[in-house]
Amino acid sequence: MNTKSKQGFTLVEIMIVVVIIGLLAAMAIPAFQRVRENSIISRMDNDARQLASAAQQYFLEKNEDRVPHGYVAETGVLSPQLEPYLRQISRGYTSVAGLPTAADIPAAPTTDGVAFRMTHALVTGREYSPEGQYVRDIP
Repeated sequence: MNTKSKQGFTLVEIMIVVVIIGLLAAMAIPAFQRVRENSIISRMDNDARQLASAAQQYFLEKNEDRVPHGYVAETGVLSPQLEPYLRQISRGYTSVAGLPTAADIPAAPTTDGVAFRMTHALVTGREYSPEGQYVRDIP
């Protein structure tokens, strides 16, 4: 008796595998996006603390109540006033601005407790106190 077995997958089996892979991808992509957003937020919080610390050192040494600053998004390099204290922060922020003017970081918060804000294209911007502590999301 001569029996030959067919080897390979049927079209139905391949379609089931494709559907399973699609379901796994549909569950994994949102989880990956949440992890990425959380990573950016953690990076923003850390950079805000470092920026606030550098500004506080500037205030103490120069005896001023505002530090003019700039930020280059492509390199993360800060203004010459802050460079002796902090050379650069992470790249990619769309804005690192003091309040109430966009060019200064104040030593004291405004009436709502906010000193400066940082924004990023992939997450909601955040406002920080003069100590670099998170205050709230940008409304």
